[in-house]
Order: sequence, then structure tokens, then C-alpha cells
Amino acid sequence: MKIAIVNDTLIASEALRRVLVTVPEYEISWIAADGAEAVKKCASNTPDLILMDLIMPVMDGVEATRQIMKQSPCAILLVTSSVTSNAGKVFEAMGYGALDAINTPILGASGNSQSGGIELLKSISKVARLIGKTSSTSKLQRTTLKCVTPPLLAIGSSTGGPQALATLLSGLPTNFAFPVAIVQHVDAEFAPGLAQWLGQKTNLSVSLAVADRPLEVGKVVIASTNDHLVLKSNLTLKYTKEPLDYPYRPSVDTFFNSIAEHWPGKGTAVLLTGMGKDGAKGLKLLRSAGWHTIAQDRETCVVYGMPKAAAELNAAVQILPIEAIAPACVKYLL
Repeated sequence: MKIAIVNDTLIASEALRRVLVTVPEYEISWIAADGAEAVKKCASNTPDLILMDLIMPVMDGVEATRQIMKQSPCAILLVTSSVTSNAGKVFEAMGYGALDAINTPILGASGNSQSGGIELLKSISKVARLIGKTSSTSKLQRTTLKCVTPPLLAIGSSTGGPQALATLLSGLPTNFAFPVAIVQHVDAEFAPGLAQWLGQKTNLSVSLAVADRPLEVGKVVIASTNDHLVLKSNLTLKYTKEPLDYPYRPSVDTFFNSIAEHWPGKGTAVLLTGMGKDGAKGLKLLRSAGWHTIAQDRETCVVYGMPKAAAELNAAVQILPIEAIAPACVKYLL
């Protein structure tokens, strides 16, 4: 599918370009810096889809949409800094034929389009179906998500976990541009207090994991109910009672299994101090899927149960003291 970009901001155009090049079937026809330039280029080389900014010099996206749909019509997806703030112009442009509107992706600290890239690709896919340009399969969509989804840091812990978590999180830099998800064996009654306490130990945002919300870069979420936290195929979180007979609630294994199945990219998984064997099999599954896996060592564990089980299964790429885990996570996630 041939796609054009219209945006007066170089960094926004680059963010859009980096998202598009993750899909082999997408070809960038041209890039224009304002609406007037877009009208001219579209007349001589009409693409299948235009990603149209709204606020631009010379000619804004509304007038450009009106002229293009009159002179050389094609599908137009509005991509603007804030759909909500520019709602008036969004509706005006849609009145001239624009199909939909979405916020502009933002380049992450590592140079990847880490915020909004997935949403943009979903919108483009929807437009492609509308105009009969769908050549993507579910396999391609997963490959695409893999390219734009940042690595994930997943952590499981139990007995002695709060202090180990505090040590790990405090060692992560302020600009840590990756999502972090934690499953700690703790009753739902105490989860809010744990999140608040951990938030005082790190410069990162720490909150309770909420159902139907996605994992976000630079933010830490903690499982917060007596049900199991899992990742769904649409990359949002869910709480489930299944498996009912599992002794650990929330279960590290259940969460690790769900991210092994649904997280499009790779990441780093860590199993910290705790009684029992929860998380060991899930860590092994993630290692088999290409993740970097870490287990806490015997000497620094309060209870060497879960990490021991992981070591016996050869589930951990590294076995490290707690103070060395954060630097290792940063090294292998970057």
C-alpha cells in the first residue's frame, strides 16, 4: 500500500516514517511539509492513503483534505498532536472526507516510535480494509507489532519480595523507557500500600495494574487482586480466576505464560525471592521464546525457593545477586 505523510514537523514525520517501515507492504510515496505541497504532490502521484496533519503553515490539513478529495481523492487518515484539542478541525476535515483521526506517535528515548505506533498501525489496517488494500495476515500483524512494541520487563516475587523489588526498581534510571509489570504474592488488601511504598523507592511511576489497560513505557504496574493477572491478545491486561486450583494468587507462572503467548516482542523476565516454585516454568517458557531471563541468587534471597526451581529447570540465563539485577535489566533491554 502506498502511503504519503503530510506534516510540518520533522520529528513527527520521522516518527511516522519509522512506524511505516516496520511493515514491508507499506511504501512511502512522498512526504510534504504543508497542505499546499501535499495537494500538488497528490495530483501528480496519488497514494492509497495520506497521513494528514491538521495544524500546518501555508495550508492546514482541513483545506488540504478538501482540495485533495475534490481534485485527486484518496483515503486520508488525520494524524495530529492531539485529537481532543483539535476536535473542531478533526470534524471539519472528516466532513470533507477524512476517514478517521489519531494522535501522532512519539519517538522514544531510544529513537524508536514507542508511544502510539501500535495504535497508528491498527488505524491504517482498518483503513486498508475499507479501501480494499488488505494484504496483511495475522502473522504479518504480529510481525508488525513485534517491530514497534518496546521490550517488556516482567518480574515475579513472593516471600521477601517487597525489599527485593525496592532494590531492583531503585536501580532503574529515571529515563527507563520500557514497561514494567510485577506479580508479587500479596493479598489484594495490601497491594495499594505496596504500590505506594515502592513508588517512594523509585523515580518511575508505580501503580496498580488495571484491567483493559495496556502496559506503558516508563511505568510500573503491580498485580492488585486475588485473581491472576494476564496479558490479552490485544496487549491489554485482564484478571482471571483461572486456574482455580493454583495455590499462588496472583500467579507468576500464569502471567509469564500469557506474555510468552501474546507480547509481540521480547524482553527481560526476572524471578526474585520466594517460597515454592511459582514462576519457574513460566520463566523457562520465556527463555525458550528468546527472552533474557534472570533469577535471584541463593545468597541474597530471603527464601531460595522460586529462583532455585528456576535454576533447576535451567530457566535462567543469569543467576545474580539482587543488587546486580537492575544493571543487567538495563543492559539487556537497551
